[in-house]
Amino acid sequence: MTGQIPSAHRPVRPPDLDASTRHDPRAAAEAPGRHPRRSIAGVVEMCGLVVVALLLAFVIKTFLVQAFYIPSGSMIPSLQIGDRVLVEKLSYRMREPERGEIIVFQRPGSEAARAGVRGQLRSFLEGLGLAQPDADIDLIKRVIGLPGETVRVRKGVVFVDGKPLPEEYAQPETRSFPRTKVPAGELFMMGDNRMNSQDSRFPELGTIPLRNVVGRSFVILWPLGRATTDMDRDYPGVGERQVSRDEPRD
Repeated sequence: MTGQIPSAHRPVRPPDLDASTRHDPRAAAEAPGRHPRRSIAGVVEMCGLVVVALLLAFVIKTFLVQAFYIPSGSMIPSLQIGDRVLVEKLSYRMREPERGEIIVFQRPGSEAARAGVRGQLRSFLEGLGLAQPDADIDLIKRVIGLPGETVRVRKGVVFVDGKPLPEEYAQPETRSFPRTKVPAGELFMMGDNRMNSQDSRFPELGTIPLRNVVGRSFVILWPLGRATTDMDRDYPGVGERQVSRDEPRD
C-alpha cells in the first residue's frame, strides 16, 4: 500500500482529489445562480439607492439649488451663451429680490408648460442639467425696478424714480423707454445686452410677478475658464454713486 505517511506538520490529502474537484465553500458562494435570494436582495438594494438619490435630487432642485443653461446672448457680457449657472432658492423665501441681482424667472403665461407629469419631469431633468431649458419658459435677467418704483430709459441711461442708475455691467445703447411704474408685487427686468434683450421694456414680457421668480443666480459653474462666484456681488442702489445730474426734463 502506497501513500503519504501522516505527519504532525503536513496534512494528508487523498491522491484522487485535486484543486478542480475539491469543494470550496467560497467558490460556491460566488458561483452564479447558487443564491437567488442574495441576487434579488442586491437588485432591491440598488433600486432603493437609486430611488433615494432621485428623491434627494428632487428635494435639492425644488427647494435649494438648481442648474440652468444660458441659451441666448441677452446677458452678455455678464453671461455668455452656453454658460451653466447655479440658482439658489432659499434667499427669496425670506426676502424679496434686490436691485442688481441676476435672477431666473418663469415667463408669465407659461405656467401650463410646467403642469402635469411630463412638464414636471422635464423641469426635473433641466434642474439636474440633463436637459436644456426651454428658452421661452425660463428666462434670466437683472432686477432693475422694484415694486412701486418708476423706471425710465432716456438715450440708453436708466432712471429709477428720477435718479440715474450706475450700470457698469451693461452694454451701452441709445434707445429710450417711457416712464413706467412697476406694479405692486412685480419686478422690472432688463438684460445686460440692452440692444439684444427681450425684457420688461417690451409688452411681450412686461413686468414679472414675484411668484414667477425661481431663484437668484450666484455661481457660474461652466465653462471652467469662466467659473466664478463673483456674479453674486451687490450693485449700488439708486442714490449711491450717482452721476451729477437727475433725470432730464422733456
